[in-house]
Amino acid sequence: MSNIPETGRTPRVQNRLVVIQVVVFSLLLTLGGRLWYLQIRNGDEYTDEAKNNHVQQVVQPAVRGSILDARGVPLADNETRMVVSASRTELSKMKDRGKEVLTRLAGVLGLNPDDVVNSVRLCDAKTPKPCWNGSPYQPIPITDEATTEQVLEIREHAERFPGITAEPTAVRRYAGPDGANTSQVLGYLSPVTDAEIAKAKKTDSPYLRSDQVGRSGLERTYDKELRGKAGITRYEVDNLGRVIGLAKADKPTPGSNIVTSIDARVQAVAERELNNAMIEARKGYDRNTHRNYEADSGAVVVMEAKTGRIVAMASNPTYDPNAWVGGISAKDYAALTDKDSNYPLLNRGIQSVAAPGSIFKVVTSTAAVNAGYPFNARYPCPSSYSVGGQTFTNFESQGYGDITIGRALEVSCDTVYYYLADREWKKDGGINPKKDPADWFLKTAHQFGLGKPTGVDLPNEVGGRVPDRQWKKDFFEANKAAWCRDGKKNGTFAERIAYENCRQGNQLREGDAINYSIGQGDTLVTPLQMASVYAALANGGTLHQPSIGKAVVSADGTSVEEIAPKERGRLPMDAKLLKDVDAALESVVTSGSAAWRFGGWPQKQIPMHAKTGTAEVHGKQTTSWFASYTEDYAIVMTISQGGTGSGASGPAVRKIYEAMYGLDEKGAQDLSKALLPKPMTELPAIRPDNGS
Repeated sequence: MSNIPETGRTPRVQNRLVVIQVVVFSLLLTLGGRLWYLQIRNGDEYTDEAKNNHVQQVVQPAVRGSILDARGVPLADNETRMVVSASRTELSKMKDRGKEVLTRLAGVLGLNPDDVVNSVRLCDAKTPKPCWNGSPYQPIPITDEATTEQVLEIREHAERFPGITAEPTAVRRYAGPDGANTSQVLGYLSPVTDAEIAKAKKTDSPYLRSDQVGRSGLERTYDKELRGKAGITRYEVDNLGRVIGLAKADKPTPGSNIVTSIDARVQAVAERELNNAMIEARKGYDRNTHRNYEADSGAVVVMEAKTGRIVAMASNPTYDPNAWVGGISAKDYAALTDKDSNYPLLNRGIQSVAAPGSIFKVVTSTAAVNAGYPFNARYPCPSSYSVGGQTFTNFESQGYGDITIGRALEVSCDTVYYYLADREWKKDGGINPKKDPADWFLKTAHQFGLGKPTGVDLPNEVGGRVPDRQWKKDFFEANKAAWCRDGKKNGTFAERIAYENCRQGNQLREGDAINYSIGQGDTLVTPLQMASVYAALANGGTLHQPSIGKAVVSADGTSVEEIAPKERGRLPMDAKLLKDVDAALESVVTSGSAAWRFGGWPQKQIPMHAKTGTAEVHGKQTTSWFASYTEDYAIVMTISQGGTGSGASGPAVRKIYEAMYGLDEKGAQDLSKALLPKPMTELPAIRPDNGS
């Protein structure tokens, strides 16, 4: 074999290398072209699409904290219900089959198929309800009332219900322990609005679209503490809404519990006795209007005398707060807001005002003494008092001769106060007042904390009214045109009043001063304001800021933030005057206008003090008031169009005290039956499950 010199690669190998080089070069050229096409030619388009790949949130609501009474008994807590939900994201991938799944689900749940299908639509301005106004990535609840059988049907045949979940979920419950409704105090929840979300966006407690927010009562006042912090799972999704990855997950933090000063047992008694008093009042005949008393509404407040904490607050008419759970129906909402229902959502303890009648005389008695009229001097108490051709009478037109201010309080003599207020009005210059009138009677009411809200930890409290000179001027400017248009000198009662107001409505007139002295005329108070006043009389003169919240306790019970009582002022009374007024109010019970209702009361063991009030309102029947206190508590009850104070409200107030102190009708005490003989000072122990 001859030797062949190796001068290079064979032609075949060289050809293969050339081909490979061409292929590689072509691929690089194609790749480069594609990169140019994507980044240069269509770069903006794909940049926009990439921006559409974003993060969506799925919210796991936090368990709302409980509202507990002073013993730790839940007034508002949560119960587990089986909630059936639909994933809109999953259903949308199925197209027409998604509708079939929802229709099948409706059959299992016994619901209208159209309603179920429509419930997963996203709400907008053009979409009628039912629709979903939350995140499209959030499970959409179909019902929270699924039965065990329905849940098993869904879970055992999961292949027939893709995108559907059935899970136990905590929903709000108003437990009503001991039969205590406590509705206006607790309030209710409803879904957060877009405006609220926007307003709270930059605060330390922003809302999520899935949140339920407190709308009234304690649910609103302590909403931030009760709400907790929702858990959020963040998913990366593309521009078609498809999940492409998990970004981050935060677990929910349950809300704190609110321990209140409410005692559910006392609350139940207060609600029952108020309702019974109104029923009983309707049996009474009103000789002035020639029909039975209407007793259309009422309120009662039970307050700790030394702290201002509220043990019970009842308002009638009332409602079941559970009506709001899961969304209130249009029919139920109309029933709660219709005029014929007399507005049960209104908390008449803090939102209803009326002339106080004679329970206001503790204010004008103080004013008279501070103006220079000795408490134990004697003043005329005729059956009537006349000025300027107008006669003002005692309520029952009875005279008692010359008596002290203490005796005037005891028997509720109006004419003593007419006389004192009229003298002071004249000293201040009468219809043409001095430059700086003393205005003792008006000034003293402000010093008692009247004419402004008490600051209680409930929303929408009204402040009542002290009709002082500034108020007269402001009210005149607001109403002058109407008064002057409608007033007639010799017309109807309303037309004559309008005529007088047109001429002198901006001035404090003699009749105004006289009516004011007995809590009539333009004076308006709330039951809570008067309970605060009488509690201050009981404790030595300290006006407290009324409160219901006692502590904020973390869900696990490890963190406790107590809410201490707050002082807001002192009554304008020295120790001697306070003692004199105290003795006079005790005489009301032992020998005065309330004595017939407190026969057999153990006065030495549990000294009772009280004042009756019967306020006259033009065009309506009289308003019944009863204000009282012991060493421990103050209780004030009022019944609109209910008759006299001692007649309608007095017996009910006594029964509340009897239940609290464990007394029978003869005054014998059995502490084993006493609900609350002394105010509770210790906080209850809180378990992690929000119970006591």
